[in-house]
Amino acid sequence: MKAMKIAITGGKGGTGKSTIATALAYALSNEKKVLLVDADVDCPNDHLILKMERKKIKTVTQMIPKWDFDKCIKCGRCSEVCKANAIVFVQGKNPIFVPEQCSGCGACIIACPTKAISESSKEIGTIFSGKYNKLTFLGGELRPGEIASEFVVDALMDYVKEESKEKNYDFIIIDTAAGTHCDVITALTGVDLAIAVTEPTPLGAHDLELILKLTKILKVPTKIILNRADIGNISLIQDIAKKYGATIITELAYDKRIIEAYSKGEPVTNKSVDKLIDEICKMVKK
Repeated sequence: MKAMKIAITGGKGGTGKSTIATALAYALSNEKKVLLVDADVDCPNDHLILKMERKKIKTVTQMIPKWDFDKCIKCGRCSEVCKANAIVFVQGKNPIFVPEQCSGCGACIIACPTKAISESSKEIGTIFSGKYNKLTFLGGELRPGEIASEFVVDALMDYVKEESKEKNYDFIIIDTAAGTHCDVITALTGVDLAIAVTEPTPLGAHDLELILKLTKILKVPTKIILNRADIGNISLIQDIAKKYGATIITELAYDKRIIEAYSKGEPVTNKSVDKLIDEICKMVKK
């Protein structure tokens, strides 16, 4: 049986995505074989919420250019085509390369008229594994100072693909970064269901609309979880949900016990999480 891939996502940060992802993965793992994937590589925290030890299993590298200055004619073409501004050119001087700025696009290699630029590589991130009771964990982390987080997410999802072939998981729960940028798109690609976590605030409604626009483009079925549902204007979220034909499948009230569990490194247990599991099980049966 193919694993059901569920992405926990949302346009806005701080809405409780990781809390929901860890709670859902942990609860499902009591009876099912579950893999939790922390794809928020800029700010991974699922292992902290679950108070889990991580083990490094792979280094993620990115292509960067390397110059042979004996062949360089100091034309500056490489600097002209570098959209990341990683190459500084001063007339009559060799190009100055800033590796931390490089996005690995390779445009400079293609543009060089004397083939003075070749491929090299740099370390940009790490893939980790872990275990929490019956729950299996994989996560990525971007190296501080690097910018190409989508490359780490891409390497992580490739690893997840290979891992899922061998282990026959029932569910793969993917905790994405907030927003709608490249690494979120990479994490959402190929999932069976996206669950957008939001809150009943103007900013929550604005960013929920952004993520629903994205999942519509990606043709990913999307449901909504309304967190802290009792401390704002629910109609803001209801209006957005209606506009995009998305269903609010559960609501979580503000609860001090959730904060206490979070601070202790324990997965959240809650009736609303149980309701979410019931909804997912119904989808699987269909």
